[in-house]
Amino acid sequence: MKKRFTAIAALAVAAAMSLTACTQSQNAAPETQAAAAETAAQGGEEKAEDAAPAPAPSADAASLKMATGGTTGTYYAYGGVIANILNGKLGSLQLNVQSTGASKANIFLIDDGEADVAIVQNDVMDYASKGTDLFEEDGAIESFSAGAALYAEVCQIISSGDIKSVEDLKGKRVSVGDAGSGVEFNARQILNAYGITFDDIEVNNLGFGDSADALKDGKIDAFFCTAGAPTTAITELATTNSINLLGIDDEHAAALQNDYAFYTQYTIPGGTYKGVDDDVVTVAVKATLIVSDKLSEDVVYDLVKGLFDNKDAITAGHAKGAELDPAYAVDGISVKFHPGAEKYFKEAGVLQ
Repeated sequence: MKKRFTAIAALAVAAAMSLTACTQSQNAAPETQAAAAETAAQGGEEKAEDAAPAPAPSADAASLKMATGGTTGTYYAYGGVIANILNGKLGSLQLNVQSTGASKANIFLIDDGEADVAIVQNDVMDYASKGTDLFEEDGAIESFSAGAALYAEVCQIISSGDIKSVEDLKGKRVSVGDAGSGVEFNARQILNAYGITFDDIEVNNLGFGDSADALKDGKIDAFFCTAGAPTTAITELATTNSINLLGIDDEHAAALQNDYAFYTQYTIPGGTYKGVDDDVVTVAVKATLIVSDKLSEDVVYDLVKGLFDNKDAITAGHAKGAELDPAYAVDGISVKFHPGAEKYFKEAGVLQ
């Protein structure tokens, strides 16, 4: 019942906020606008004269529902770019982008047949496949496979005022992401590495945009955000408010990696956000494309191949496209690959 309720709730959000991301539409869909805003913020722009004519989808083109995340997060903007590019380049499929509650909700949507493709954190899909941690009460989910790791999802901790370290979060009002989200679990694990539990903070469960607004309004002191850096919600916050970006030192990063192998260290370059001039070292997981096991080998092969064949166009639309790399896409993935994805990666020489 808990799983079904989660999926239905996420689908309700998607139904209210999603439209087909299609380059042939005369009116820009919300996800197109979100992607354009993200592109403008990062200086990327694809020249119209360089774009090839969009092929008409074939009569038997696969229409795929793509679950992403909240409208101010990277999943949604990046998913919109992927959909717009591939829908314009491929005639074999059409991707319809949906705004959702992100990783855990996306896995339930695929399991319930309400989505075909999704972007999730690689740690969350690991929990789902094993029925552990976030999925301990729900049990293992076996209806999805890995498609490709896309880019690093950076664990970003934003604070205001005199809060300059993770240790300073004790006793403070902290948003740890949506309830049941991968962000919430990252927050719990990172805090635990510093000897802090959720009992030691005033927990708020807010999405990225709401967290940024709450910090701006003085309703919280800090928030966790696991997403590609820069993240729109943080970029917009930093334009109007002074922020701190908290680092995770080598000792605590090593402790995290010892307990959770899916974490890697990651450096956020100085200048990524206004007012944060120095490099900040933190940890990251991976944003990963997963697919329903019900999809055919040919459809998933076309989807995955389309990603890497169109890397330049995707990068022009969103800076995270630059991280697309077949070797990176298979490294550290603990869940089985879909046969279509496996076929592509074997052809690319990165899987045996």
